[in-house]
Amino acid sequence: MNYRVGIDIGGTFTDFALLKGTEVILHKNLSTPEDRSAGVMEGLAKLAEIEGLSLGDFLGKCEAIVHGTTVADNTLIEMNGAVTGLITTDGFRDEIEYRRGFKEDIWDVRLPAPKQITPRRRRMTVKERILHDGAVHIPLDEEGVREACRRLRLQNVEAVAISFLFSFVNPDHERRAKEIVTQEIQNAYVCAGHEVLPRAPEFDRTSTTVVNAYVGPRVTSYLERLVARLAEGGYKNQLMVMQASGGVMTKEYIDGAPIRVLASGPAGGVIGSAHVGVAKGHKDLLCVDMGGTSYDMSLVIDGQAPAEAGWNMHHRYLIGVPMVKVETLGAGGGSVCHVNNGALEVGPKSAGADPGPICYGAGGTEPTVTDALVMLGILSTDEGFAGGSFQLTRDGVEEAFQKIGDEMGYGAEEAAFDCWRVVNANMSQGVRRTTAGKGIDPHDLTMLAYGGNGPAFAAIQAEDLGIEKVLVPKASPTFSALGTLVANPTIDEERSYIVPANEAELDKVRALWEELCTRAERFFKNAHFTPDQMVLNYQLNMRYPGQNFSLSFDFKADGKLHDLSFIDENFGARAMELFNQRHMAEYNHIREHETPEISGVRLAAYVETTSPEAKAGFSAATSAPKPAKTRRANLGQGFKDTPVYSGGDLVPGNEIAAPAIIEETFTTIVVYPGWKARVDDAGDYELVKA
Repeated sequence: MNYRVGIDIGGTFTDFALLKGTEVILHKNLSTPEDRSAGVMEGLAKLAEIEGLSLGDFLGKCEAIVHGTTVADNTLIEMNGAVTGLITTDGFRDEIEYRRGFKEDIWDVRLPAPKQITPRRRRMTVKERILHDGAVHIPLDEEGVREACRRLRLQNVEAVAISFLFSFVNPDHERRAKEIVTQEIQNAYVCAGHEVLPRAPEFDRTSTTVVNAYVGPRVTSYLERLVARLAEGGYKNQLMVMQASGGVMTKEYIDGAPIRVLASGPAGGVIGSAHVGVAKGHKDLLCVDMGGTSYDMSLVIDGQAPAEAGWNMHHRYLIGVPMVKVETLGAGGGSVCHVNNGALEVGPKSAGADPGPICYGAGGTEPTVTDALVMLGILSTDEGFAGGSFQLTRDGVEEAFQKIGDEMGYGAEEAAFDCWRVVNANMSQGVRRTTAGKGIDPHDLTMLAYGGNGPAFAAIQAEDLGIEKVLVPKASPTFSALGTLVANPTIDEERSYIVPANEAELDKVRALWEELCTRAERFFKNAHFTPDQMVLNYQLNMRYPGQNFSLSFDFKADGKLHDLSFIDENFGARAMELFNQRHMAEYNHIREHETPEISGVRLAAYVETTSPEAKAGFSAATSAPKPAKTRRANLGQGFKDTPVYSGGDLVPGNEIAAPAIIEETFTTIVVYPGWKARVDDAGDYELVKA
């Protein structure tokens, strides 16, 4: 029996999904922030124990280990990345600080700019200039580069980003500068804009390259430690890493631009959601993932969660690489409840995995959402938590909420209930902002809830949003880990070429796509995939004259490697036709009398691999199971004796009326008043209005 393992590291828990034939085995253990690879190996050892194998024998039977990580995200959140310098074209020293004049809240005059990854003293300029057509206007001042390196060395930089004007057209100056920096600042991590984001505009490329340099050493060193530990343990294959684009690829590919793993953990959950939603007949989904630290929201429309390249703001920094759209709030089980100027607030500060909520008994002193769920009786302190890995305690919890109650003028239980109300309101409001920004009515969507805490809030959020159906997969507690096993090995890259569509040089277009094909072939070969396994979508980026942003669309879908026969004399006319169709679908209008321009070519290449099976249907006769026990709990209408069901005892066809609590191994599903839960043929849950 061969295994496939999906892993997702969160701020509080590291999640595992083991695919054994068609069977899925779930596991969670606390993350190890001091060395996250240690937590990964601990979890793999536990899976080996479950299978009755030694770690070496288990890893030897693993045909794939796929990993989503928040290392890059945590680096930006905690601002503890590499000491980073920037070398850029003379005259463009402050471009990274202008940010196009962008401000997240234009009405908040006190909102500070984000902390500079490269403060002005570490931003160096050199004389050089390449024109928009690739011609060299001013040769690279190599001595100027060496002088910049000497000044950066004095500031003990650990990483250097290089971003020159129009390097995406002609990268010669960046290549030479990188050679010099590598010689002058030994052991520094060095990256260049044409490698990280080879397209216009300039600020996008510079910002993305700077962030890549900042997180790069943390990401690559972590992956190197993990690969070494896996190899020592007996794993013989390539480690596959989840990307923000929704695909996976080898560590060697990620090393070229570690920024690709930013938000890769949440992306796994979205890809898994699309897979399950389509299988169950729900193509339009609101996906909500409430874990220990954050609450992630995303949309799947018509069964797709496309990756978009462009104006992606993450943790207040622009990241231009393709990313599955995920909006994040500081609202998780570890979010801290506190009083601010007489008002109760929840988050964004989190207790994380260490020390964690008070109820973990690991030294936490600040009340959190998880503590509130214990106070409300939604979570139990009687049995083992997270699959028996540890047990929750009420010691110190009531006292912490009483301190809040003393400030607010009521008791501890009322304080816990207010914490529950506030965090729920925060999440619902976040969903409204996300859907309204896309012109989507939540009422038209089905909610798919996952994460360790998502199912505990899902139905009450759906009530607030006017959503009438909620899907909760059996594997929801480790759904992002499971999603990594759904994701296909993927390479999504682009090259810039700015030209009116009817004036495109066909040889130039062929050369750019040929270059992307060659790269895809090389990296897929390293991952042991053959060209005949690859599916390629040849895409164009286009816009109307004067537009800042481009739209991407398939020019040739399901193409073959190096087969560019579709580029013929009708290329320009066909490109304009397809772009107008895409623009109409996105913005509901076209500019009939304007000639759109190509801004770049893009290649999305992937290989289809085995995915966990997702089933649908309600063929079993409806039956009402007996609760395992009752517990005093407050599900929004005061404390009552509430039936509690064990998820392991439920079978397809079971229907559970509200109010009720369903305890699964790693999560708790709450059936709020006015709702009911049904178990489908796959053992997954569907919550519907009663």
